[in-house]
Amino acid sequence: MVGDKARGEMNAFQRNESKETLFNFMSAGDDPPKGDFPLRKKSPKLCGSNYPLSIAFIVVNEFCERFSYYGMRAVLTLYFLSFFHWDENLSTAVYHAFSALCYFTPVIGAIMADSWLGKYKTIIYLSIVYVVGHLIKSVGAIPSLGNQAVHVVLSMVGLFLIALGTGGIKPCVSAFGGDQFEEEHTSERSKFFSIFYLSINAGSLISTFVTPVLRGDVKCFGEDCYALAFGVPAALMVLALVVFIAGSGLYRKTPPQGTVLLEVCKCIGFAIKNRLKNRSREIPKRNHWLDWASEKYSKQLIGEVKMVTRVLFLFIPLPMFWALFDQQGSRWTLQATKMNADFGIYVLQPDQMQFLNPLLILVFIPIFDLGLYPLIDMCKFNFTPIRKMATGMILAGLAFGLAAIIEIKINETDMPRLVPEESLIRVLNLAKNPVQVTIQDKDLFQQPVEAFQNPAEYSKLILNGEQQSLRFALQHQGLTLAFNYTMKEKSVYSLIVFEAEGSLSSRLITDLEAKPENGLAAVRFINGLSQDVNLTIDNRKFIAVQKNYSPSEYSLLERDIYNNGKIITETEEFPLELGLLDFGASYTIVITNISGGAVQTWKSEDIKANNVHMAWQLPQYLLISAGEVMFSITGLAFSYSQWAEFVLFTVLLFAVCIIFSIMGYFYVSVDPEDLEEKEEKRETSSRGNMIGLVTQKTKL
Repeated sequence: MVGDKARGEMNAFQRNESKETLFNFMSAGDDPPKGDFPLRKKSPKLCGSNYPLSIAFIVVNEFCERFSYYGMRAVLTLYFLSFFHWDENLSTAVYHAFSALCYFTPVIGAIMADSWLGKYKTIIYLSIVYVVGHLIKSVGAIPSLGNQAVHVVLSMVGLFLIALGTGGIKPCVSAFGGDQFEEEHTSERSKFFSIFYLSINAGSLISTFVTPVLRGDVKCFGEDCYALAFGVPAALMVLALVVFIAGSGLYRKTPPQGTVLLEVCKCIGFAIKNRLKNRSREIPKRNHWLDWASEKYSKQLIGEVKMVTRVLFLFIPLPMFWALFDQQGSRWTLQATKMNADFGIYVLQPDQMQFLNPLLILVFIPIFDLGLYPLIDMCKFNFTPIRKMATGMILAGLAFGLAAIIEIKINETDMPRLVPEESLIRVLNLAKNPVQVTIQDKDLFQQPVEAFQNPAEYSKLILNGEQQSLRFALQHQGLTLAFNYTMKEKSVYSLIVFEAEGSLSSRLITDLEAKPENGLAAVRFINGLSQDVNLTIDNRKFIAVQKNYSPSEYSLLERDIYNNGKIITETEEFPLELGLLDFGASYTIVITNISGGAVQTWKSEDIKANNVHMAWQLPQYLLISAGEVMFSITGLAFSYSQWAEFVLFTVLLFAVCIIFSIMGYFYVSVDPEDLEEKEEKRETSSRGNMIGLVTQKTKL
């Protein structure tokens, strides 16, 4: 909710309903706007109040559009990770590239509205583009439609159109809402922006909770239902467009008045060009480099451009805040996938944690406005907007500090990172008696391994190259048996020791090298029976396992306390109870024998489950949300990569905070009326010394 939340606030600073931007300038000789734009009319009021009925359509439209955008974006990172099977870095990079594009395209929408179509038509046309983007994105998430290249192309085209649509209407909707009020109803207009802001947060809050449920709890095509998770936001965007068009007859539609952005750029360009043409030392200096535009542009525009350049200089560090703030949808979500999400009565999806931000924003705004800020004022502390924003950055920095600490704790359950010529090994003794295992020239496994002993941590094995053939000696009941196995670097192995046909045997199998992704549990089976079996898990997974201690492939399952299945032999069928398969863990389940009409199994945990609870993310969400209230509500709008990254974020944000505080110390607020008065005095005092300048050919 970064830039768009602030767009509602920014419009509260508009001076009257006819101003679409901070300035309203028309050069001499400009033609009046052309096109079929109805005259301003008085709109019907809501329940006898001064609120136009038309704003109800605008607020509902904004709620649906924000539901659409944030609902789609909430599951986007996991979509890249799980559906495209991209790694975390690429998923994060594409996610933020999309976010950055969404915050660039408002420039296009503003130019279209101000110079060509007007706000109403711009919203209509770009909303259609927005809907088409959503539909393409939803179709691209259907697994049976083409190969991965088709899915990627459709998704990228859809995301581009969504970015064009959401960004293009961003500068128009709230301003169009402000246009609906008559000039004397400034109080009602101000309250409208508060309601508008509320609709943004309400849409975000509901969608970031609901769409992860549609993704994770609903299954389609045999996997997470991303098509539904994207399809529902698409339907909400269609509804937003229909609602907006339905209010067409009630709207007050202002014609385009020319984009001030181009006028500002022309003014700056002319000032630079004119200054370069008049480099002679005989020409008197001017107080400000923008004063060199006075031959063509009004004093009011020049004065206001001066203020803009001062504010823009002050805002230079601010994009870094939004760059880090936006990590909630990428790195913080990825962090949540490696945590325990069981809250007892409910299991949260990792991408659902994002709903905390809009929820906390709605809670913090009245607390800050009605409680904290008045209390600070009572303490006679001048808590200026710049100080609020600097405090907000400090709180955000602390949030990333907490995220770094949590990431350190999470990594304690990860598999060790292997370097070249390293591998990991452990022993699973499935025989009836202890076994002593020795490996050629390696000092491992000092003690005998008991029968069905829970395996210890993996032991690190140093090889003499990319791979090495090693001799394993097994001592069992006074007998020594030897086996040769080839081991590869950066691999993880289990040595299975078992009895077959009255003698000791072994098998070297490959284990997972890392935790299962997205909080899933990995499970494989070893068939200790003398016949092949088929397994079914929750009537969905079908696994065939050969006899004589052959292993199956790993299967990924959702975390469940009551995972059950069936074991089907050639003649019989038996129930299979798997017990708890926890978040992020890997299990090996050995089918040992069948007795008394029941299957006996033994389960070992190969990789530890996620033991850091997702609730530990709450403090960092509290801090980042409080930081956003202090930072964003002050009137800003802008937005833009494990534990080392979080430390980097913390350092970056504190560095930016220091720079911003220093710049803020030297910033002096300027009132536009005072500026105009000073300009008039300066002109009067220097009029006698002015040298006439020709714009095109400069002559003394």
